[in-house]
Amino acid sequence: MGPGEPREPRDEGARRPQEDDETFGYNDPAFDDPEYSRRAGYADGPGFNPDAGYSPSAGYAMDDDTTEYQRPQFTEEELEGLGGGGGGVPGGSRRVLPLEDEPTTLVSRYLFPTERYRGEWKRHWIHLSGPLGIGAGATVLLGYLAGFLTKQNIDGLVTAAVLIWLAVIGWVAWKVFDWYFDRFILTNKRVMVVNGIITRKVAMMPLLRVTDMKYEQSALGRMLNYGTFVLESAGQDQALREVKHLPNPNELYLRVVEEMYEPQAVEARLGKDAEGDDA
Repeated sequence: MGPGEPREPRDEGARRPQEDDETFGYNDPAFDDPEYSRRAGYADGPGFNPDAGYSPSAGYAMDDDTTEYQRPQFTEEELEGLGGGGGGVPGGSRRVLPLEDEPTTLVSRYLFPTERYRGEWKRHWIHLSGPLGIGAGATVLLGYLAGFLTKQNIDGLVTAAVLIWLAVIGWVAWKVFDWYFDRFILTNKRVMVVNGIITRKVAMMPLLRVTDMKYEQSALGRMLNYGTFVLESAGQDQALREVKHLPNPNELYLRVVEEMYEPQAVEARLGKDAEGDDA
């Protein structure tokens, strides 16, 4: 029928669909079997009981304010994925660093009783590359100067060079000890950095205040598997913003993000690990 052409009159004798007419698809068993309608949960079908609510077999449930809240449940496959063994991520499996059981004595003094410990990490060994390089260079330079000054019969300068070398090595040893006592700590409430040998420094940021987090990896960092974490919060003054030379940055990033957005998943994995240890 083209535009502008008059419509043809409707045939008043045209067939209308009837409830028992299979031609138009009205062959639903609910119209013939009241028992089927009740089991399938049809609200308007024969045999529907409004007092009984929707049938559970149909996947519906009546709203009930008295129903207790049910904690999220995770399947075995989901827990395996959370544990790092799953291959749900395209291009390879995702690894999550294993949860630590107990904090070391170095860290435990900074945790309050209701805080749940998740792990602590020392900085990557690349953090010591500068001091170790200086110590190695000083050793090579001392050997060269000792040989040269000995040939010149200048024993006093050799002694001074040895003393300077000992001072440099002492400084390197101090840096190594400082690296050992430097820890990045994660709990279910906050992230912390504890460092210092004589003067201890503790910087922290609550996870609820973290508005943005990223990690950066240079080309060398990707080769050696370390990176720098940058944390942003709503406040202007931050005690903890940039943490350099953290090992396994991708896995550690997933751990922190999971603690921020999926704490139930962490608790579920902890419960599964505990059941496995008891067994």
